[in-house]
Formats: sequence, C-alpha cells, structure tokens
Amino acid sequence: MSYHLGISAYYHDSAAAIVADGQIIAAAQQERFSRKKQDSGFPKDAVRFCLDQAGIQLDQLSSVSYYEDPKEKFQRTMSSFASAGPGAISTFSDVAPSWVFHKRKALKIIDKELAQLNLGTAPRSEASKHHLSHAASAFLPSPFKEAAVLCVDGVGEWQTTSIWHGQDLTLEPKNSISYPHSLGLLYSAFTYFCGFKVDSGEYKLMGLAPYGEPRFVDVIKENLVELRQDGSFSLNLEFFEFVKGQRMVGEAFERLFGRPIRTQEGELSQVDCDLAASVQVVTDEAVLGLAKAAHRETGSNNLCLAGGVALNCVSNGHLSKSGLFSNIWVQPAAGDAGCALGAAALSMARKDGKRTSGVREDQDAMNGTYLGCQFEPYQIQDFLDSEGIVYKRMKEKELLKVTAGHLSDNAVVGWFQGPMEFGPRALGARSILGNPCSKNMQRKMNLKIKYRESFRPFAPSVLEEDAEAYFELEHTSPYMLFVLPVAERIRTSQEPNRTLGAINEVRSELPAITHVDFSARVQTVSDTTNSRYAALLREFKQQTGCPVLVNTSFNLRGEPIVCTPQDAYLCFMRTEMDVLVIGDFCILKTLQRPLQEASDWRDDIPLD
Repeated sequence: MSYHLGISAYYHDSAAAIVADGQIIAAAQQERFSRKKQDSGFPKDAVRFCLDQAGIQLDQLSSVSYYEDPKEKFQRTMSSFASAGPGAISTFSDVAPSWVFHKRKALKIIDKELAQLNLGTAPRSEASKHHLSHAASAFLPSPFKEAAVLCVDGVGEWQTTSIWHGQDLTLEPKNSISYPHSLGLLYSAFTYFCGFKVDSGEYKLMGLAPYGEPRFVDVIKENLVELRQDGSFSLNLEFFEFVKGQRMVGEAFERLFGRPIRTQEGELSQVDCDLAASVQVVTDEAVLGLAKAAHRETGSNNLCLAGGVALNCVSNGHLSKSGLFSNIWVQPAAGDAGCALGAAALSMARKDGKRTSGVREDQDAMNGTYLGCQFEPYQIQDFLDSEGIVYKRMKEKELLKVTAGHLSDNAVVGWFQGPMEFGPRALGARSILGNPCSKNMQRKMNLKIKYRESFRPFAPSVLEEDAEAYFELEHTSPYMLFVLPVAERIRTSQEPNRTLGAINEVRSELPAITHVDFSARVQTVSDTTNSRYAALLREFKQQTGCPVLVNTSFNLRGEPIVCTPQDAYLCFMRTEMDVLVIGDFCILKTLQRPLQEASDWRDDIPLD
C-alpha cells in the first residue's frame, strides 16, 4: 500500500495527515497534543499519531508533502516589506531572521525533524502550493466527482482567493486574486479594530455581528474595499497597516470610524456590534460575488469551499440560501490544518491515481471528521483508577438513559467519545453538552464552564430526521458550518432586538441556541456519522420531546479542545461542569475530591 503524509507548520494551526489507497487514515492538529493553542511548531506528535494509526514507519511512506512553497512565500514576504517603505523597517528587523534562517528552508527543516523522530528514513519532503492544498482539501474528499472550488483566506504565497474546477483527480485553476487584496485580511482588520486577536478572534466578531445594525456598510464599500460586478475586489491600502507587518490598522482607520482601536478585554460597545454587523454584510456580499464567478467560470452546480473565510458560517448560510449551487460542501478543517490533508490527498491523486472517497458514492471521505486519537476502555479505566476517580461503568443503554436524564435536569455534561475530531469544531466526540430549553444555559456555559464573553452564542446538534422541524435548512449540515434560521414555529418573539442588552432575552422554545437574530449554527447528526451521539439525542428526545442539544467544544477559553482522558478530567474539574462521560464511564462532580493545583490555571492559559 502507498502511504502519503501531509504536513502544515510554521505559521499557525500545525497539523499532519496520512492517506492511503483512497482513504484518510488519520489527521490531527499539533495543538491537541502540545496543549498550546494554534501551535505553529513542527507537528511531531501529530505525525507520530498518524504513523501509528497507519501502522507504519517513515521509510514506508511514498511521499511527504508540505502545504505551501516556502521559497515563494519568502519572496512575497520580502517584496511586501520592500514595497511598504521605511514604516516596515522595525518589523522587518524582527521577522527577517526567522525567514532567512528558518522559514524559507522549511523543507530541509522538516526532513531534519522527521529524521529526529527515529522512525526510519522518510522520502524528501516536497512543496505544494498553499491555495492548491486548500483546493485539494476541499475537492478531493468531497462527495462530488466534478465541482467548482472556491478558496478564500488571508494569504498563501501570493494568492488570497482562488477559483478552481475540480474533475475526478484534477484541479484546474480558473482565476485568482493576489496579496495585498484579501477578504480574509479585511475581516481580520475589523477583528483587530474591535479588540479581538487576529487569526483566532474572527469567530468572535462573527458572533458579535447579530447584536448590531450594519450602518457602516456604505463607509466600508466607499473607503475600504471595492466589490466589482465580476466578483473581484480590491482593498484601499491607505487604510490598512498589515503590509508593514506591525498591526492590522492604525490612525487612518480610527479617523474613518471616529473611535480608537478597542483594547483587548475592554468593554464592548454598541459601535463594536455595528462594525461587526457591517463587515459581515460586506463579507456575505463578497463571498456571494466570488461564488457567482466560480459558477460562471466552471458551469458546475456543485461548490466546494476551503480557506479560513470558509469557516464564516454566516456567509456559508447566505450562500446556501441563495440557490446558486445545487450542492455545497465545505471542508470541515477549512483553515491551514486542512492543508496538510489537501497536500497528502493531492500527492496520492498524482502518484497513485486515487482520490479519497467515502463508504458510499454520495458520501464524503472525512468520516465525520473523526480522524484523531481514541482510547480503549482499559486505557480509560487505568487512568481513572490510577487517579482515584470515582466512576460508574455502564452498558450503552443505561449510559445513554442516565446521561440524557442529567441533561434534562439542566446538568452540563462533558462528552468524550471515540476518535477526536479534525478541525476547529467539536461534533460529538469532544463536546460539552447542555439542555437547549433552559433559559439560563447560555449564560451558565459561557461564564461558569467556558469562562468567556457572555455574548458568545452556542450551537445546536439536532437529529438529522428532525432538523427541518426546528431549522430552515436546505440540506444536512453534519460539520456545523452553516448558520441558518430557527424555524418560525418555535420562535416566541417576532422582531430581533439587536443590542447587547438582549443577550438573555428568550427568543424561541430553544433559548440556549437561538441567537439574537433567530439564527443558529446547526449540526445535523445521523447514525452514519456518529451513532452513539445520535442515540443520545434520541434518548434525550424520548425523555423531553426535544431532539436538540447544546453542543460546544470541550475546552476552556484559550485552550485547545481536549485530546486525552487526562485532559478531559482536568477541564471537567476546573469548571462547573456537573457530569463527565468518557466512553462507558460516568463521573459525577459531587463524588470527586477537590482539584488541588499549585497555581490558578487562568495564569497559565493566555486569553484567546
């Protein structure tokens, strides 16, 4: 069998993936093992895991593919500093050494890092192109044999946006937009301006947008970005600072909107909400324009999406509602981590003439994203016993009944089952669950479980067969990548109150998952993707009449999603979660010894 390893590293969200014989064997982000959020280092633990899952060593690999071309990216970085003038000198002095001595030699460094694993001799690593890796991750695992492919992110080597036509094993480039004109960087500029961290806080901006009115749309379109009829766009660089490398925006941006950059953790204002709402509307329009261009360039009725902007679930929802394409598939690991998978899948297609495929012809190859590590019952029990943890082991029927009972009583449950998800979403393997009917659940989970901002919405998991009764969706949404309206029949108010003061208002029969604009980021669950999670939802429905659960990622703010039983138990004990279910083992907080730590975990985990 021919094995192909893909690697992303040295910017953010390092990851590894391995494919063989048309199947995705394993994929994981380094952060899950190192416990460092968005770890950018060489993904040695993720590589070891992937090799272990495949049961091979490095000398049995047919290829090692890096997700971008480091020499071309170095050229763009140096060109960018040169064009930025004297204002970029300080930043150039800071970053030039890492590029000159490290990043542009990424392939040699990867070869050296692999050799230091002492797992045999790997083939020499080869570079893919950044946007080609994105495109391959979107198309090759998709359920389509032919599709338009749209990739939108901050920047790769030069490209920030690209359109491709995927057919069987090939990806034909059709059009592109290059740096510094970037929809991802436009969104990140507003992320920065509203006081959130670039490359991780964009989802906060997206969650903040429904609290605002889009009253700055004309200001943005008249001053910051030109959206053209053909789908292309360009930024007015007079208002941006990212070309100089020090920060995203500065005084010109502040003058345009008549206020300073919000400090991190500073008080949110209604203006922040209105800015978020405005850039979201512009992003929605831009993404739709690009999708129309992709449809025009390819003539396809299928669309695949990847790149960081493809994680903007609101834009995806608008695109789905537009009816422009008959079918839309978004790579669930749409960011740079997914490029590791794309690079590996592309190598397999080229060298072996095979593409990743699902069990059924109409199914994608992602296996529900459950591509990470899992633990056998004896491993879980050994850990619990070694720590003196009080637990009860149950057969599945009893476990589901007891867990659903806790949820119906408004307990918050840590749910740790099977293989870990690949990508940023928790989809019922490493999840924290709650009762969506509770009026207080959103506030409780934000402030006492996740320790994060109270405005942040929570997503629903719903049984696939019941989804249309609760949400206005055109198709299934197994990867939680589409924001869609809750159904009219479950709404308890008619007009949205778009202010921060509306956070705790009841807007539907499912208040914990209904955002202020009556929207929700929906995950549909079926037996084919996660049979135990589907069974839990059915048991909860049996006990309460509701086939929906609140589902958020199993982690604290600023921390990666948990990977091991040890991670899960520590997170459980650091929060006000009530119940932890790991495999067949049920653990009640009230029966455990208090957690003893030398220092406050909040001092060790930086804010996100």
